[in-house]
Amino acid sequence: MASHSYKQISVLSASTLAFTVCFMIWMMFAVIGIPIKATLSLNETQFGILVATPVLTGSLIRLPLGMMTDRFGGRPVFFVLMLSTIIPIYLVSYGTQFWHYLIAGLFVGMAGGAFTIGIAYCARWFPKNRQGLAMGIFGAGNSGAALTKLVAPSIVVAFGWQMVPKVYAVLMLVTAILFWLFTFDDPAHRVGKNVSITDQLAALRDPKVWKYCQYYSIVFGGYVALSLWMTKYYVAEYGFSLKTAALLAACFSLPGGMLRALGGWASDKWGAHKVTWWVLWLSWIVLFILSYPQTDFTIYTVTGPQTFHIGLTPTVFTVLMFTMGFAWAIGKASVFKYISDDYPHNIGVISGIVGLAGGLGGFLLPIMFGALVDLTGVRSSCFMLMYGVVWVSLAWMYWTEIRTHEVMSRHKLAIDTLE
Repeated sequence: MASHSYKQISVLSASTLAFTVCFMIWMMFAVIGIPIKATLSLNETQFGILVATPVLTGSLIRLPLGMMTDRFGGRPVFFVLMLSTIIPIYLVSYGTQFWHYLIAGLFVGMAGGAFTIGIAYCARWFPKNRQGLAMGIFGAGNSGAALTKLVAPSIVVAFGWQMVPKVYAVLMLVTAILFWLFTFDDPAHRVGKNVSITDQLAALRDPKVWKYCQYYSIVFGGYVALSLWMTKYYVAEYGFSLKTAALLAACFSLPGGMLRALGGWASDKWGAHKVTWWVLWLSWIVLFILSYPQTDFTIYTVTGPQTFHIGLTPTVFTVLMFTMGFAWAIGKASVFKYISDDYPHNIGVISGIVGLAGGLGGFLLPIMFGALVDLTGVRSSCFMLMYGVVWVSLAWMYWTEIRTHEVMSRHKLAIDTLE
């Protein structure tokens, strides 16, 4: 009979591995989408739709998956989800037209729903004071976005892009089997049968849930969107090869996944609010710098015209992207610490709602990135858009958390003085 401690470690380890593989597959089109774009002569908007399509399905199914996890347990739901994606992944290699990849991408995208299952499944195996760290470790599976940038380009160069879906389909099958062998189920983690679907969906009326959705649409939605977009950005902006561009793009994706455990630990120690506040401020500053486009300007001096160039070098750009990946890794964990603190009995449903919002951000943003480039011709317009989204979140947090706390503190002080 396995001890509870062993089950905790085994469930967390196997779930993290499974989520990493699911995220690799979810981000697959970030790499294979580039040769597909060249073959089909797609414009920027069409490319954005191509890479974002899997994200749409992975987002929309998060809420129902969260509800099923609360009701049936994470182990069977996670296992069935992985098995259901194997054939669609394999079929991607046989696509020849744009709509083929969109249809296949919708089914492949179900792998992205793994997060909602795993976050609730793992959290319930740990006490409240360790849930932030446990969810952070599980969330490190986001590093699958970086792994796919390291693995997939090598497969493309050696065997052609069609080999990537075939390899990934086999990888998913093996991972599903390992997950089933090394995880456990606990009926006590499920909600009672007396809890109806209406009761579960009542959370949609909670304004705090929508606020957490806004935060997560940045730290996760923005992470997914830029993970999909950065390989192509390096190719178009700096002229790198696919392999080099994917490697540099991993400098953003890798810390955005691996350091999530650090965010869980920090949120346990200092609280979700304080950590998220500083994450948003750091993001705001970095995005302001990234938004500035490559610029040449001429000044007419007494000695004649002088032309200057302002723009981010590949090195500076990569450092800034690494910094933002670091911040968003911390933020992804801190947002879910809010959820485990405020909604301990229906983590699955709340994480499903918040995860859906984050995933929709990851779906809509790449399409908007492509449309902005087609409209303005400025590649850094993607960062301008993200800068605006972060600004909205900072304002929302200030008025609903910081300002409210200050008013309540003054009110309490006044009452204490009168007494």
